[in-house]
Amino acid sequence: MGKYFGTDGYRGRANDTLCLDKAIRIGAFLGHYFGQERHARILIGKDTRLSSSMFEMGLAAGATSTGASVYLLGVCPTPSVSFLIQEENFDCGIMVSASHNPYYDNGIKLFNGEGKKMDAEVEEAIEAYLDSEEEIPAVLDDKIGRMIPFEDGLQLYISWLKQVNPIDLSGMKIALDLANGSATSTAVECLSELGATVEVLHGEPNGVNINLKCGSTHPERLQDLMREGVYHVGFAFDGDADRLIAVDEEGNLINGDYILHILGKYMKEKNTLKDNVVVTTVMANLGLYKAFEANGIQSVQTAVGDKYVFESMEANDYKIGGEQSGHIIFKDYQNTGDGLFTALQLCRVMVEKQMSLKQLGEDLYIYPQLLINVRVNDKETVLHDAEVLQVIEEVKNELGDEGRILVRPSGTEPLLRVMVEAKSDELCEKYVNRVVNFVKSKGL
Repeated sequence: MGKYFGTDGYRGRANDTLCLDKAIRIGAFLGHYFGQERHARILIGKDTRLSSSMFEMGLAAGATSTGASVYLLGVCPTPSVSFLIQEENFDCGIMVSASHNPYYDNGIKLFNGEGKKMDAEVEEAIEAYLDSEEEIPAVLDDKIGRMIPFEDGLQLYISWLKQVNPIDLSGMKIALDLANGSATSTAVECLSELGATVEVLHGEPNGVNINLKCGSTHPERLQDLMREGVYHVGFAFDGDADRLIAVDEEGNLINGDYILHILGKYMKEKNTLKDNVVVTTVMANLGLYKAFEANGIQSVQTAVGDKYVFESMEANDYKIGGEQSGHIIFKDYQNTGDGLFTALQLCRVMVEKQMSLKQLGEDLYIYPQLLINVRVNDKETVLHDAEVLQVIEEVKNELGDEGRILVRPSGTEPLLRVMVEAKSDELCEKYVNRVVNFVKSKGL
């Protein structure tokens, strides 16, 4: 990870750790970098938070000052930017969003000309430019770029979603939690056009209510609605609509592990799983691996982060992968997670099999899980301490096949994350505390 760009773009509090001048300079750099031989064509999308228009305009102003033609998609899901870059041959794309973070944060996500996360060397060059005194020269006269509203962009994206998911949702009643975010631009239109009857929660963004007690990180209201009414399925998106948490007809949460299980089984039946493999992160539940095993599916584990899931999929041509948080990637179709695409895939399985979401996930037993963070002086010292490693090994042996322990460092803080999955909450507590207390007693 660089100084500014992490695994998911440049994030920070608007006008505090992420400022307008940085956005202008990033735009100028991209316009210049991709415009060596001709005017660069750059696509910019945004979510609904208050500061998104400010950063959108700053990026666009910077890029046009160095000659780029900037197409403004407006409020849109992150995956629509990735899709349209490929579809319309843009040189690169930018999404202004801080995903599931509160409204006062924002982020700048960069995509290359293939609709994938921007190449590390380009991000490194941008970081060096941001910290330098250098000024990329502005162009003059008729070389100055234009800002162009990309008015039919989202329609192209919705048409494509319907084309690759040709399902009839007539008679299906769907409840949606749009998180007052990007999904407000596409989800209702797409599902309605496929025949579904749609009811919406949190679909009125006002700049400060994105992700506020709603969406995929707070689906409680959607769960209540599912229990109160008669709906076939509920879908909760995050702020930029690249993730999805589903809710079954009884109000139970269907997280990313359930979604990978349901769609992994379906793809295996259809013979569309490469080597019968589904890619997960190390945080996927033990129950998912046991269910995969029972269904003849293998799994590949990566570090936490959709970036690493996609890297593994790309290197080996694996077809589906994702995270517990609902970030699911379908490699044959997209280079990033897409909440609406995932929702359509789940609907497709329900329609084809004439089964409810609850029935589809019934053979997955989710093991109780407990995660406790321990503050330490030096993460690496603790992780290489022989006595700590011995205690972890003892817990591993005692759990055997009926549980697992995962101890990993936080990527951003001086914390050690200790996670145990076991048959009961009591066992989780017993084993997590054994490791946590021992680490604390060492004072490392």
